[in-house]
Amino acid sequence: MSAMPELHAAAPAPRSAAREALAALWARPHIRACLVVVALYGLVATCGWLGLLPDAEAAVGGAQDPPGWHLATLLGTDLLGRSVLWRVLAGAQTAVTIGLATTALAVPFGTALGLAAGYFGGWVDAVVNWVYSVVASVPDILLITAISYAMGKGLASMCVAIAATSWVGIMRLVRGEVLRHKGSDYVLAARSVGAGAGRVMFSEILPNVVHVAIVTTTLVLLAAIKGEVILTWLGLGVQDGASWGLLIAGAAQDLTNDIWGPLAGTVTAMFLLIYSLSAIGDALRDVLDPRVA
Repeated sequence: MSAMPELHAAAPAPRSAAREALAALWARPHIRACLVVVALYGLVATCGWLGLLPDAEAAVGGAQDPPGWHLATLLGTDLLGRSVLWRVLAGAQTAVTIGLATTALAVPFGTALGLAAGYFGGWVDAVVNWVYSVVASVPDILLITAISYAMGKGLASMCVAIAATSWVGIMRLVRGEVLRHKGSDYVLAARSVGAGAGRVMFSEILPNVVHVAIVTTTLVLLAAIKGEVILTWLGLGVQDGASWGLLIAGAAQDLTNDIWGPLAGTVTAMFLLIYSLSAIGDALRDVLDPRVA
């Protein structure tokens, strides 16, 4: 009697932490809808960067035409006959651009300072905490306004101004996590085999605290988007082109004429993006933070 060949089931390939987190997010219908909304805003911004969005400055009708069934006039027109919908989409491109630029400045800077302060301690920790305390003691809107005035109006100065107030929260959270991890067995083992400070921080500790930076990234995006709208509404942000702040500022006169399209479209666009990012941030914390998961 011949021996039957022994069958071994192939073990499934392990999934990375990023894929597991994305799968956990996608399994929630509510978060899935929010991810789709954020992806649509990203698509709008990409089309704007590639020059594929309709011209928001071109007139498509008369002054303050009411909403119509044509796509360009779905939300009506402004005083110059420009499509309100096209300007809302162009404002979304501005918001996403400023959000991404501010995040690219604030998150790496805050994470690096938090790593250094938590790992080295001593005078490094004292200097970083002094700078953090000084920045945190000034109200965000005042500091952002002062930097915007000093650097001049425009997108670049606005990104720098918002980033200058956004890194402090990330630094504080990362520093706390590094202090909790730097005495762990895996860190002591890396030191015992001769690993230098750079390797220990970036190869050993950072992968175990990066979830804090990832979750906080959504908060920086929210702060940047809201900060751009507030600064532009105050006259310190976007001067030319389309912005949600400009649309809200111009809606005051529209409301006196019983025209709701510009304000309703802008507020709805802002609500969808800000709510979706906030919900995704909360879900990311539930998935990535080991103390919650």
